[in-house]
This record gives sequence, C-alpha cells and structure tokens, in this order.
Amino acid sequence: MTSVPATPAVTDDASRRILSTPGTWWAAVIAFVVSRVLWPTRTSGAAIPRSGPLVLAINHVNIIDGPIVYSCFPRHVHFLVKIEMYRGVFGWVLRQIGQIPIDRGGPDRAAMAAAVQGLREGRVVGVFPEGARGRGDVTAVRTGIAWLALQTGAPVLPVAVLGTRRSGQEAGSLPRLRRRIRVVYGESFTVERPAGVTGRQAVSDAAEQVRIRLADHVSAAARDTGIALPADSGRHDDD
Repeated sequence: MTSVPATPAVTDDASRRILSTPGTWWAAVIAFVVSRVLWPTRTSGAAIPRSGPLVLAINHVNIIDGPIVYSCFPRHVHFLVKIEMYRGVFGWVLRQIGQIPIDRGGPDRAAMAAAVQGLREGRVVGVFPEGARGRGDVTAVRTGIAWLALQTGAPVLPVAVLGTRRSGQEAGSLPRLRRRIRVVYGESFTVERPAGVTGRQAVSDAAEQVRIRLADHVSAAARDTGIALPADSGRHDDD
C-alpha cells in the first residue's frame, strides 16, 4: 500500500534560514500602512486559533491579496511565494519577513520542507491553492496544500479575499487607493487519509475537499458582503 509521500529530505538549517523572521517591527509598520492606510481592510468570520499549526487556503484575484492577508491576519504568516517575486527590494523584504520562495516549475523540495517544518513548529503557512491569479472562484486547485495538510495534520482555514480587483482590471495592477476590501475567515477543518487509500489518491481527494470548502466559503462571503468576484480572469499574455 502506497503511503503519503514523506517529508522532502532538506536540512533543518536550510528550512530555518527560510523561516527566519528578523525585522518584524518594521514588518508591523508596513502591515499597518497596507491594511489601514492604503486599502482599509475589514475582517470578519470565524475566530482564529491563537496557537498551533494552521494552513491558510486563500482565493486569488490580485497581486496584493498576499500582502493584504499578511497585514491583517492576527498571527505571522509564512506564505509560499513564487520565486519570480524574489527580485530587488521586494525580494529582500520577502526574505526578511520569512516568506517561502517556491519554484512552480516542478516539485520544490526546499519550499515544501520549510513549510512542513514551520507547521510542525506551530506556525501559520499561507497558500493560494489555485496556483495563479484569476476570478478567485476556486474552480481548480493544486495538490500542494492537500499534501501539507495530510503530512502535518494541520487544520486548513479557508480565507476569502474580496474587493482587491474588479472586472476589467488586470490581476497584476494595484486597486484604487482606499478601496473597500474584505477578508472573511471560514471555519477551519482537517483532512485525513481513509484506510486503504493510496497516498496519491488521498492527496487528490484532500485537494478536492479543500477546493469545495474554499469555493463554498468564497461564494458565501461574496453573497454576505455584497462584494462580487470579478467577472473575468484579469490575465494577460505576460501572466
């Protein structure tokens, strides 16, 4: 019987370097400016566990979704961020606040090992399971988030980000300053591997469970807040 894949063999020191979080005082200043000054963000929904491992499953419509959630979430979040973002000053900032670079071109052992270690230490890891910016309606997800949840037993918390992009805007453009943005937290849940199911099937089934829970949460949050998802993907040829 095939098991859930083991944690990638990357040294603790390598993961520790990725997870290190110096300079958090100025990270707090940046977070205040982003979610209180530039784009005032209102949060609502389920209570957030104050301790213990947690995987955030977030829908994705705009380039600032990550900064918005990082800025307003009550705990420090280590996001899996595509390696292309680690350039110049912005890349330096990402490293200084302990974000996890991931190469989306194939299995990234270092990134997944760092995420697993962070969760086993009781940290919060943020994932955009859709894999790319789009409508944010979660019609499909990648399996990485399911693998993390199965590997560590960490609860998954659905997060709906609404208002960061409207129809007709590119997903890589910044929203108008002071636009109304909402972040809505759902109820956390755990995924488990049923007895007699192969590791591959368990990951596939768990990914579908995450997709359904997140899609339903986003749909309900859009309805309750009155902030609709964009009608288009916002993508262009360079995305």
